[in-house]
Amino acid sequence: MAVVNDRKGAVKKLKCLAYNSKSDTVQFREKIEKTFYTPILPNGVEFAETIYGGIPCDVLSPEIYASNRVVLYVHGGSFVGGSRASYRCFCSSLASKACARVVIPEIRLAPASPYPACLEDIQSVFRALYTEEQVTSSLGNDKDSPNASPEIIIAADGSGASVALALLFNLRERYRQCISRVVLFSPWLNLASDSPLLSAKKLSDDIISSDVLRKSASVYTYESNTLSPLVSPLLAQDEQLMNFPPVFIQMGDTEILKEDALKFADRLVALGNEAQVDLWPNMMFMFQMADDYLPDSHLAMDRIGKILTGNDSGKDKVKVENKPRLEQSLHADA
Repeated sequence: MAVVNDRKGAVKKLKCLAYNSKSDTVQFREKIEKTFYTPILPNGVEFAETIYGGIPCDVLSPEIYASNRVVLYVHGGSFVGGSRASYRCFCSSLASKACARVVIPEIRLAPASPYPACLEDIQSVFRALYTEEQVTSSLGNDKDSPNASPEIIIAADGSGASVALALLFNLRERYRQCISRVVLFSPWLNLASDSPLLSAKKLSDDIISSDVLRKSASVYTYESNTLSPLVSPLLAQDEQLMNFPPVFIQMGDTEILKEDALKFADRLVALGNEAQVDLWPNMMFMFQMADDYLPDSHLAMDRIGKILTGNDSGKDKVKVENKPRLEQSLHADA
């Protein structure tokens, strides 16, 4: 069934992800669950629960997937909301497009569990997942490629991008080597109080505002901590960005977060890394999660799938614009 383009409907849905000074924490979480949870997963994806490093996780497996490829997904929700259940549908689509299992940890949330609780959770999950994948690889479970090494993809959206990049900054080189790519959807990259995004009195797009970023940061951690790259990745030192895995950032070109994403990608490229920013005209924060309202959401996820499966044909290290034709398939690049 064709999706009718309904921008107003998409904006109304996605505003549930933005925690601001008027939000009640309990109601905010309940609204995210009510809006995004669905008991039926798309594309024949199978759902299972497991424990990695003491943290409950969803494992989403599409009908066809590479046995040596797995995605570790860090969900957004302004550090305050979101869960395995509310992200299960979106990550099922990601699993199907990427032909890979997707692991979603049930991370602890602010304000009850502020920074660095969620980072500690992700680190525990990563270590356990890495160990399991290494063992599986050594046993040669992949009959077609018995010597294949594990391929871990780190993916995240919004506030989850801050946590995902903090994980990478803390990893030793031998762990980083197994990470084939980092995929970020509409990332939050600078939560420092002197950031133009937070210091502005009135700055907003359809979904995110300076008030959302200020309030979310204030319940996540102390203001002094926001100067740390583990909270504000854009402030990372050059040595933290050296030999970084390839980074692919996808977002709408109307987002106030866009300039930070372009700066981050430029820094990575200047240090000899691969980074791409895929901007979608007239799209808003996390438009990929509004696929019931926006045809571009489906095309964007197609592009992500081609990036992660190695079927992308572009050559540019930094891509700053994407203008798909809705009637045609996208040709992506790796």
